[in-house]
Amino acid sequence: MPVSRLYIVPTPIGNLEDITLRALRILKEADLILAEDTRTTGVLLKHFQIENKLMSYHSHNEHQVLQKIISLLQEEKSIALVTDAGTPGISDPGFLLIRECVRNQIPVEALPGATAFVPALLKSGLPCDEFVYTGFLPQKKGRQTAVQQIASDPRTTVLYESPHRLIKLLEQLLEFCGPDRQISVSRELTKKFEDTINGTVAELLLHFTQHEPRGEFVVVVEGKK
Repeated sequence: MPVSRLYIVPTPIGNLEDITLRALRILKEADLILAEDTRTTGVLLKHFQIENKLMSYHSHNEHQVLQKIISLLQEEKSIALVTDAGTPGISDPGFLLIRECVRNQIPVEALPGATAFVPALLKSGLPCDEFVYTGFLPQKKGRQTAVQQIASDPRTTVLYESPHRLIKLLEQLLEFCGPDRQISVSRELTKKFEDTINGTVAELLLHFTQHEPRGEFVVVVEGKK
């Protein structure tokens, strides 16, 4: 049985074969699973024939349920935290709970596993000995400043973007990085229609102007030379 603690359990970002044996064991044996969307996690558990208690934990209720979860952990319960896909806390709910566990000296065990930005970075062909991960950029206030920082950073930058704002991002990169900066755009990673396009800012802006962006994107930007 898992020891009393919070387990950070990554789940597949697309291909269900990417879950680890250890993750499956923790999800089966934990006293409770915290899920961003219990329906999505329910499908995953059903696929692997796992039955366990589920409780909602997401960005809209994390403040309300935080102390309840801490109390359960202090009662020596083992709790697994998952998100809809990927690693909890990486551009997904989880940080607040993890921070509170650390403050209360509750053990936290983080399992290695799936996250979208690592395969996207590797497939870009851009330097990855040093890189910056920025997650999602601000939608409005602070967005332009964030893009300017990316443009001036000598390190490779990795970020997430929605299909609705991809064109805007590429236009801003064109403005601040110039047309010839190398970038890579990946979508549907690990899934059947996985796609990565490498090229200059100008080339990818033209491509996505002609082809409507669909899916969640990982964008990798070459550092300033």
